[in-house]
Amino acid sequence: MSDTATNRNISPIQQDWGALRNQIQRWATELGFDGFGVADTQVDEDSAYLTEWLAQGHQGDMQWMAAHGDKRHKPESLLPGTVRVISVRLNYLTDSLSHSQALLDRPDKAYISRYALGRDYHKVIRNRLNTLAKKIEGAVGAHGYRVFADSAPVLEKALARNAGLGWIGKHTLLINPKQGSLFFLGEIFTDLPLPVTEVFEKHHCGSCTKCIDICPTQAIIGPNKLDARRCISYLTIEYKGSIPHDMRKPIGNRIFGCDDCQLLCPWNRHAEPSREADFNPRHGLEQANLVELFSWDETEFNDKTAGMPLRRAGYELWLRNIAVALGNAETSEAVVDALKARLEDCSELVREHIVWALEQHNG
Repeated sequence: MSDTATNRNISPIQQDWGALRNQIQRWATELGFDGFGVADTQVDEDSAYLTEWLAQGHQGDMQWMAAHGDKRHKPESLLPGTVRVISVRLNYLTDSLSHSQALLDRPDKAYISRYALGRDYHKVIRNRLNTLAKKIEGAVGAHGYRVFADSAPVLEKALARNAGLGWIGKHTLLINPKQGSLFFLGEIFTDLPLPVTEVFEKHHCGSCTKCIDICPTQAIIGPNKLDARRCISYLTIEYKGSIPHDMRKPIGNRIFGCDDCQLLCPWNRHAEPSREADFNPRHGLEQANLVELFSWDETEFNDKTAGMPLRRAGYELWLRNIAVALGNAETSEAVVDALKARLEDCSELVREHIVWALEQHNG
């Protein structure tokens, strides 16, 4: 990261910033990004919404959402001198939506959120953004910049919206009219005064409420309002305690994250497959059997999830989540035997969920 902009090869007066932005967009496309835009740093309305959301306790145990002072609200406090944010999209869909939807109707199978089946996106996007930033540096000389890939207190959806990459849908995710919502976001904070790109004038969700209606745990409590404490993604990834009993049945076979609100979104009919080989599913996890995954020991878990988003939950929560899914599976000798085999070789947290699961199969 360069912290100053005092040694540019071309002075700000001589620089054609519009031409530079167009060149950066071409480089971004060459690097494989599926969308590009530039925004200013103003996110005041979104900051107010976040403050209210936190005051209502909707973040659950994610205390980091309230941390870092005003850095989440003011990009220039993360990198002094920031005047623009370059925002990019990278598609991650590697399977058909119909296949993903059908998997939810297979209680013997494990459903893993589609974004988590391949390589950790943080590394993919961060490396590519650094390459893009170096190309910019080669064109204008040293300048102030910093790259982000869901790695710091950044209101990335708001900034991406302001960069013209889409609008924030009722499920609180960014939607692009040509590519849906199944993509990752990344940013470069910069002190270069690039022209901002055009913003969508309005939301295009209309009267549709499919994402709200389909949520298994009613976590979307209203348009653009998510109570994370009820969200399956939060419960299976971020939450470290005992999953509330009234949430266990609705979780079904979802062992890491949840995609229901996206699978039913009409705009995802336009979702394009990812061109990124690193996001291809590993180890057959796109349709793995619950009993098989529950048999993994910690070494096997660590080996097979190396470099993947799945590592975030950790082995104990992996077992906890699968125990719940096995409790929701159809009763069979294989399911009951798998649960019983773990009773004496697990933590108290996991054991409590195994006992619950066995109770679902008549003890």
